[in-house]
Amino acid sequence: MQLKIMPKKKRLSAGRAPLMLFLCQMISALEVPLDPKLLEDLVQPPTITQQSPKDYIIDPRENIVIQCEAKGKPSPSFSWTRNGTHFDIDKDPLVTMKPGSGTLTINIMSEGKAETYEGVYQCTARNERGAAISNNIVIRPSRSPLWTKEKLEPIILRNGQSLVLPCRPPIGLPPPIIFWMDNSFQRLPQSERVSQGLNGDLYFSNVLPEDTREDYICYARFNHTQTIQQKQPISVKVISVDELNDTIAANLSDTEFYGAKSHRQRPPTFLTPDGNTSRKEELRGNVLSLECIAEGLPTPIIYWIKEDGTLPINRTFYRNFKKTLQIVQVTEADSGNYQCIAKNALGAIHHTISVTVKAAPYWIIAPQNLVLSPEEDGTLICRANGNPKPRISWLSNGVPIEIAPDDPSRKIDGDTIIFSKVQERSSAVYQCNASNEYGYLLANAFVNVLAEPPRILTSANTLYQVIANRPALLDCAFFGSPLPTIEWFKGAKGSALREDIYVLHENGTLEIPVAQKDSTGTYTCVARNKLGMAKNDVHLEIKDPTRIIKQPEYAVVQRGSTVSFECKVKHDHTLIPTVMWLKDHGELPNDGRFTVDKDHLVVADVNDDDGGTYTCVANTTLDNVSASAVLSVVDVPNPPFDLELTDQLDRSVQLSWTPGDDNNSPITKFIIEYEDAMHEPGLWHHQTEVPGTQTTAQLKLSPYVNYSFRVMAENNLGRSLPSEASEQYLTKAAEPDKNPTAVEGLGSEPDNLVITWKPLNGFESNGPGLQYKVSWRQKDGDDEWTSVVVANVSKYIVSGTPTFVPYLIKVQALNDAGFAPEPAAVMGHSGEDLPMVAPGNVRVNVVNSTLAEVHWDPVPLKSIRGHLQGYRIYYWKAQSSLTRNRRHIEKKILTFQGSKTHGMLPGLEPFSHYTLNVRVVNGKGEGPASPDKVFNTPEGVPSAPSSLKIVNPTLDSLTLEWEPPSHPNGILTEYTLKYQPINSTHELGPLVDLKIPANKTRWILKNLNFSTRYKFYFYAQTAAGSGIQITEEAITTVDEAMASRQVDIATQGWFIGLMCAVALLILILLIVCFIRRNKGGKYPVKEKEDAHADPEIQPMKEDDGTFGEYSDAEDHKPLKKGSRTPSDRTVKKEDSDDSLVDYGEGVNGQFNEDGSFIGQYSGKKEKEPAEGNESSEAPSPVNAMNSFV
Repeated sequence: MQLKIMPKKKRLSAGRAPLMLFLCQMISALEVPLDPKLLEDLVQPPTITQQSPKDYIIDPRENIVIQCEAKGKPSPSFSWTRNGTHFDIDKDPLVTMKPGSGTLTINIMSEGKAETYEGVYQCTARNERGAAISNNIVIRPSRSPLWTKEKLEPIILRNGQSLVLPCRPPIGLPPPIIFWMDNSFQRLPQSERVSQGLNGDLYFSNVLPEDTREDYICYARFNHTQTIQQKQPISVKVISVDELNDTIAANLSDTEFYGAKSHRQRPPTFLTPDGNTSRKEELRGNVLSLECIAEGLPTPIIYWIKEDGTLPINRTFYRNFKKTLQIVQVTEADSGNYQCIAKNALGAIHHTISVTVKAAPYWIIAPQNLVLSPEEDGTLICRANGNPKPRISWLSNGVPIEIAPDDPSRKIDGDTIIFSKVQERSSAVYQCNASNEYGYLLANAFVNVLAEPPRILTSANTLYQVIANRPALLDCAFFGSPLPTIEWFKGAKGSALREDIYVLHENGTLEIPVAQKDSTGTYTCVARNKLGMAKNDVHLEIKDPTRIIKQPEYAVVQRGSTVSFECKVKHDHTLIPTVMWLKDHGELPNDGRFTVDKDHLVVADVNDDDGGTYTCVANTTLDNVSASAVLSVVDVPNPPFDLELTDQLDRSVQLSWTPGDDNNSPITKFIIEYEDAMHEPGLWHHQTEVPGTQTTAQLKLSPYVNYSFRVMAENNLGRSLPSEASEQYLTKAAEPDKNPTAVEGLGSEPDNLVITWKPLNGFESNGPGLQYKVSWRQKDGDDEWTSVVVANVSKYIVSGTPTFVPYLIKVQALNDAGFAPEPAAVMGHSGEDLPMVAPGNVRVNVVNSTLAEVHWDPVPLKSIRGHLQGYRIYYWKAQSSLTRNRRHIEKKILTFQGSKTHGMLPGLEPFSHYTLNVRVVNGKGEGPASPDKVFNTPEGVPSAPSSLKIVNPTLDSLTLEWEPPSHPNGILTEYTLKYQPINSTHELGPLVDLKIPANKTRWILKNLNFSTRYKFYFYAQTAAGSGIQITEEAITTVDEAMASRQVDIATQGWFIGLMCAVALLILILLIVCFIRRNKGGKYPVKEKEDAHADPEIQPMKEDDGTFGEYSDAEDHKPLKKGSRTPSDRTVKKEDSDDSLVDYGEGVNGQFNEDGSFIGQYSGKKEKEPAEGNESSEAPSPVNAMNSFV
C-alpha cells in the first residue's frame, strides 16, 4: 500500500536508534490503494469514474448513450434525474441501464425522436457510505439544416473594385466548417488579395479580370453528421470601361454596377470590422481570433500591434495572410487593445479591437478524498478562481449541505470543511460546486472513516537486484487506520540499521542512496498502529555495473571504404547482456553492408547516408550503458553546377556557379578551365583559381575565341569532376596583342640567314587571317629594312648574305584586324664557315709526372668566321715500334670552352713521350691544327713487383724470386727487402733491411733460424722514390732430431699414465655435473665461458693436416683458407692482394690504372713495418715445445 506522498524525506544515520518512521496523524490522510485484495475487504464510498461531457451533442441517427460509471464498496446503485426531477427509466421502454453501471442507452433507432430526449441529465451513485453525483449533462441533437432557396443575380463590376461574396450558412449544431469551391470541387485559390473571413464570406480587396467565373460556391460541412450543404453558385463578371460599347454606356449608370468605387488606385478601407473600434470577449484557455480585412488598390498589407504591450511570442500565430491574429491558451493578461493596420502605397488605416478575457471557473485546489480513522481530524478544501470570481457551494451526498443531516464533527468555513474527531457515521461523499456566469465545476470527494490494523501490501520475500553504487529502493507498501508507523531492520530479528545513511520515504520505502556489495542481505519492514502489527522480509542483491571498456572512436573515412567500430563490454557474471548498435538513435539500416559480431560493427562500402552517430548499447535486466562515436563520410566535392555568364564584355566576363556538396570536407578552392571551340575543340586549358569561399570570378578574355568554361572544386581529399560546360561566348576579333617569341637568326649555309620564330597559336591570333611581317638589315650598315609578309609559318630564309655578318631581325604578327605592336629587334648572324687560322705560340709546362699545362695565343676574331665555341687540344703518347705495329695511336681530346688560352692535361703517364696540337672551334667545326708540340713527363714511383716467390726452404735459408714491376714509371735503381721473424706468441721480431741491385730477380737469405716463420716486405725504387710493396710469409724447415726427442717423450709410459689419469678425472667431473644438472642445479655460465676463453689456441685440422690459423693482434681476423701459400711458395700478385685484405690490418688501399687493388700490409699505410704486437699463424707443436723448454 502507498502513503500519501509528502514533500519531505526523513533521514537517519548510523549510530541512531533503530530506523523508524512515525507518520504524523494530524496532518496526513490515508489514501486507499487500488490493491484488489484490499479493496475486497474495505468499505468505500462511491466515486464517479466516467461520465458523458457536460455539453453532449448527439447524432439523431444513432441511439443515445449517456455514460455514468462509479466504483465503491459495496458496489453503488445508480439513479438519474432529468431537468431536475427523478427520471424513472422503468416507465420508458426505450431506455435501459447497463447492468452494474449507471450508463443509459436510449433506443431511438427503432422508434422515437432524439428531440424528445433533449434536456439536462444527472447521475447519482449511492451505497451505505454516501452518494456521488455526476455533472449536469445537457443532451442536444446535432442539426445540419439546408440552405434556404434564393435567387442570386450575377454580379458585374469594374476591374479594381472591391467585392464581398456572402456565405450566410444555415445555423447548425455544432456550427459548420465553411469553405469555397467551384463546380469541380476544387478549392478556390486565396491570397493577400482574395481570402475567406471568419464568418465564411469571401473578400476581394480588388478584383481582376481573371476573377470572372460563374461557379463561386460556398460549402458548409457539418462534421457531427458528416454532411455537406451547398449554397447556390454565384456568378461574377469583371469588365473594364473600354469593353462597354456606347449602347451599354448609355443605358447603364454607375449605380447599376456592383459598387461605385473607381477602378483607379485608392488607399485602404476596412471591409470588416466596421468603424474605427470594436470589442471582443473571449474565455480563458480558448483561442483568441482577431480579424481585419481591407480593400484598396494596390492590395493592402495588414500589420498587428498590441497597445501598451507586446504580443506573446510562443502563443501568437498569423493566419489568412496575416489578416487574422490568433493567440492560443489566452489568459487574463492578454486583455487589452489590439490594433490592425492596413497599408498600401497610397496610405494607411487602422482599427482598434478592445479585448476582454473572462474566465469560467478553474481549480486552484480541488477537494481530495479523505480516509480517516476514528477520532482523527481532517479537512476538505475546494478553491477555484474565475472572472467573475466563482461562488462556492457544498453538497453532502448530493443534497445541499444546508439541508443535509447534521454532523457534529463537521464545520463549514467558506471553501473549507473542517472535521474534528470523526466517527464511522461521519463517512459521506461531499460535492463542491464552483460556478459563475460562464460555467461551473463540480467535484466529488469522500470522507471514509475506517478502523483497520496494519497491512503490508508488498509481496513477501521480494528479491531486489541493484547495480553497485546506485540507489536501492526497498518497498514496504502498507495500509492501516490509524496510520501505522514503519520500522526497518536488517538481518536477523533485532538487528537494527545503524551503520550507513538510509532514507525513509513517507510511503514506507527504504532507500539506500549508494548501495555497496556489503548492502546485500535480508531487510525486514515492520508496520504498527494501535490495532496491531505486520511485518515483511525482502532480499537485496548487489551486482557489478555493466561497463564499456573499449568505446567506439570518432572516424573519418572516404566514401567507398570500410570502417569498423569496436565496443567491448564488461558485466556481472550473473547477468546476461545484450549488445545492440544504433544509428542516429534508431535501428541500423537493413543493409548487408552492416555486419555486427561480438565486439565490432563493420560498415563496408561506406556511402554518404552512412554518416552519423553510431551508438553501442549494452543492456542487462538491471542497467544499460552506451557509448557513441560519430562517423564522418568524406570525399572529393561534388561538381559545381548552374554555371552562368554575366557582364559579358569584349575582354572580360563574370562567371558564377553553385557549389556542389563538399562531402564533409570544406572546399579549399575552385579551378576554372576554358575550352576554345574554334581553335582547339575538346582541349581544356587552365584559366584561374579562386578560394573555396568564392562562387564568382571575373575572367579576362582574349579576342576571337569561342569560350566555354567549366569549374572544378577541390578539398583536402582531391578534386571533383568537372561541372557541365557553360554556354559558349564568342569574343570579337582584334589585332594581335603580342608578337612571336623565340625569334632567332642563324645561317644554315655560309651565304644565307635563316630567321625562325615560335608562331602564335590560334588562341593568341585574336582574329582571322594570321600572318607575319619579317624584317631584316645588316647591323653595322646603313641599309633600309627589308620586309616580307609570310603566311602562318615559323621560318624564312634570306639568301645571298655575306658569311657571318650580324643582322637585326624583327617578326611582327598581323591579322585581318591589324598589326600587333611594333616588335623589338633581335640580333642574328648569317651562316658560319670553318675557321681559317690555327692558334699560335703553343707552349707546354710539365707540372709533374702526370700533369702538364698548355698555353697558346688566340686567333684573330675575323679568322674564326663564326661563333667562337672554344679551343680543342689533341694529345697522344708516342708508342714503341712493337706497340705501334699492334694498334693505332690513341689520341685524346680536351675542349676548353670560350676564349680560354690555356688548359691542364691530367692523367699523363710518367716517364713518357707526348705530342699535342691545338685547334680553334666555331659552330661550323674545327679550324686547322697548330704545329705539333712534343714534351716528356718525368719519372714516377714504380708499381709493385709483379710477383714474389719463396722457394727451396732449408733449416737456415730461404730463396726469393720475383718479377719486376709492370709499370716501372722510370729507371729502377734498386729493390728493398725487409723481413722479420714471428714467434710463438704472434709477436714480430726485429726488422732486417736489405738493398738488392735493380738487375737482380733472385736472392738467397741465409743464417735464418730453423722452423721459424718470417714475414717479408718487398718493393722497387726509382729516382722518384719507393714504389708499392708486396708482402709474403714463409717458414724454414724443422730440425728432425729435435722432433724425434719430442716424439720419444710422448711414448713414455709415465706420460701415457698421466694422460689416462687426467682423462679419468675429467670423466668423473662430467658425470657429477650431469647429475647436478638433472637435479635442477644451476650451471655456472661464467665457468663455461672461462673454459673456452682462449681463442688463440686452436687444434690442428684433421682434414688436411694444416695448423689452425692465427688472428691478428689488432682485430683477430683470421686468414682465409684460400690465401694460404701454395706448396711451390709462389705468390701471385692477386693472391698477395687478397691475403692483405684478409689480414684486415686497416689497409688503406687504392686502385691503379687497370683497376687492380693496391694496398700495403700496414695499420697506417705502413711506411715502416711495426715491431712487436704483430700477429702470425699459431706455432707448430714443436715450436710450442721449444718455447716451453
